[in-house]
Amino acid sequence: MAGKRSKQSATAIFGNWEFSRANYVIFLVGILDLVLAYVIMARGTTNSFQSLTLAPIMLVIGYLGIIPLAILYRSGANSGKSR
Repeated sequence: MAGKRSKQSATAIFGNWEFSRANYVIFLVGILDLVLAYVIMARGTTNSFQSLTLAPIMLVIGYLGIIPLAILYRSGANSGKSR
């Protein structure tokens, strides 16, 4: 019975995690940011500004900003749904 109860609570927790088109667009922007950052890092010389500063900043923004935003973002239409 405990296994059945925990499965139901997990469904209740994640039941409202519906991704809208906006989530996918934000996620795509994050992926493009990461790809561009790795390309910039690869094309620069070892001690250049773009390899040591610009690309790592873009990677941090992508991994810690844009991608989590895409996962956690809720549009106004989705946030009003009942639990």
